[in-house]
Amino acid sequence: MQYTKLGNTGVTVSRVALGMMTYGTPKWRPWVLDEAASRPFIERALKLGINFFDTADMYSLGESENLLGRALKDFGVARERVVIATKVFSPMGDDANERGLSRKHILHSIDNSLRRLGTDYVDLYQIHRFDPETPIEETLEALHDVVKAGKARYLGASSMWTWQFARMLYTADRLRLSRFVTMQNHYNLVYREEEREMIPLCRAEKIGLLPWSPLARGFVMGTHRRKDYGDSLRAKTDDYAHKLYYQDDDFAVVDRITEIARRKAVSNAQIALAWLLHQPGMTAPIIGASTLEQLDDTVKGVDVKLTAEELKYLAEPYRPHQVLGHH
Repeated sequence: MQYTKLGNTGVTVSRVALGMMTYGTPKWRPWVLDEAASRPFIERALKLGINFFDTADMYSLGESENLLGRALKDFGVARERVVIATKVFSPMGDDANERGLSRKHILHSIDNSLRRLGTDYVDLYQIHRFDPETPIEETLEALHDVVKAGKARYLGASSMWTWQFARMLYTADRLRLSRFVTMQNHYNLVYREEEREMIPLCRAEKIGLLPWSPLARGFVMGTHRRKDYGDSLRAKTDDYAHKLYYQDDDFAVVDRITEIARRKAVSNAQIALAWLLHQPGMTAPIIGASTLEQLDDTVKGVDVKLTAEELKYLAEPYRPHQVLGHH
């Protein structure tokens, strides 16, 4: 495993993070693994040198946080050895105040996340999306208080419009509040709209990039089809992915990934991950896996080297997409 700094901080993280959305309960999504099936992935990730785990309160409505906390404790992992990230924003119940980025919801949510994770603090507390119904100042002041209370070490954000993120950064600076150090955005070889504005902003502001869906929810593997989406349960039932990908040009990108992968005798996943890690400003893509073989294989992409010509060849077929993933 290789390591880097978490954005412009002194914290060291593995070049990939294990995303916890796949682990929780199938009652939430049919392709999610239950706790017994999930624990081996956390154990394997630790053995592979991954020290960075990314979850969210909404994943399996809290069960993902629960099982991550229990697993780390049962495996005897010292708290200082791991970097834990979670998120706030999405609905956690039917009440009108159980969602969004109000001061009320943030302060309530961080306590619930800590209880489920079984820890006194998270290393990275991220806003899962932008909340247009709450004043930016209210959100930032509440997040600042979370940091000052010692419940979070750093703050991060996730997908939103660049102008919204710029406003939040400017407001934090103006009010001398805790600043975001990371952006978890939608970015991979099949979806690159973030290159227009968000990524240049993050690079200029020294904000670490933690892209979600670095393998385009498995689309880069070359096993997905236009007519029926593919063979796996997730490929067939992941309605969100069906809206993100499956353009003709997307398949052209995958064809090139497959070509380079065969030439190098590695997997498509390794090529797609390696391409991301070659991009300036990249900290740690959030990878997921539903089999241990997938996890072992994908992580090897950290060591794959691509030439300038290969990077260009992989990027050439891309065509603009409608902006997706902000909601």
